[in-house]
Amino acid sequence: MVEPVPSNASEDEPERPDEERKNPFDKPADPVDPADRGDGASAEHGHTGAGEKAQAAGGGGGRGKAKKQRSFWKELPILIGIALVLAFLIQQFLARVYMIPSGSMEETLHGCPGCTPDRILVDKLVYDFSEPEPGEVVVFRGPDSWVGGQLAEDDSNAVADFFQMVGSAFGLAPPDERDFVKRIIATGGQTVECCDDENRVLVDGKPLDEPYLHLEGARPQAPFPKVTVPEGYVWMMGDNRNNSADSRAHNEEGTASGAVPEDNIIGKARLIVLPPSRWDVISAPNPQESTANAMSAPAWQQGLPLGVGVVAAWPVLKIGRRISSAVGGAVRRGR
Repeated sequence: MVEPVPSNASEDEPERPDEERKNPFDKPADPVDPADRGDGASAEHGHTGAGEKAQAAGGGGGRGKAKKQRSFWKELPILIGIALVLAFLIQQFLARVYMIPSGSMEETLHGCPGCTPDRILVDKLVYDFSEPEPGEVVVFRGPDSWVGGQLAEDDSNAVADFFQMVGSAFGLAPPDERDFVKRIIATGGQTVECCDDENRVLVDGKPLDEPYLHLEGARPQAPFPKVTVPEGYVWMMGDNRNNSADSRAHNEEGTASGAVPEDNIIGKARLIVLPPSRWDVISAPNPQESTANAMSAPAWQQGLPLGVGVVAAWPVLKIGRRISSAVGGAVRRGR
């Protein structure tokens, strides 16, 4: 009789999962709350992930090491360069600072050789949305009748022109000889002449009310014959009437050659920005309106919008940064 060969059941049986190898007569374990299981799984996963991250950071021969921050002194030239480029673009397309080179606009604007001239901020966008009005102080490109044929066709040194342009763009040098600052006295279609019995300029036969007028030495204004300003042109005069080479000086009798095309206007003078002792809004009362002074707000009130803008700029910037940071954090968490 052949005796059965004893066998090791545990070795003969195939491997089973832990749950299958449990004794069927054992008391079943208490069910695990899914929330607890999720916490545990999350914790386990968190520990595993942390370990993997630590291993990844520690491995690879130090390839995961954080990059060393760039020195402030190395970043400083970059920041300065960016600031200069932005300032240059703003002054070319939005607003620009001009230096007043002469005294033709005294006492509204101060300028003289050897002194500290005013620097004014010129708005370049205003005439994209509105028409030039009498009384406004503007910077404009002189037409040929103002600058002369020789200067209009001047082929000067390109390098010198470049540095002069950069300097004038930041208000560090006077504008070139083609740029002027004057006040608009009359617009297209109007007639202008000087003077009536009270030595006042007449536009369409009516005397002007010019509170900004400065007559140096208390001398009367020099008379000039009636001129009809062509459509699309303006008649320019300086506030320092006896010391200003304006439309009168460049006009040939019987013509309107001293008038300036509206297309030559660069922008409207808004503020005196330097020196600090001269900070002020540049007034622009319409001399053709007898109620100009009564209807216009005082200079300090005209400057209120700018003051509010300056005061509000910092809080707006801070709020913008916080919103940007919050949005960026939400996007990162969503990933």
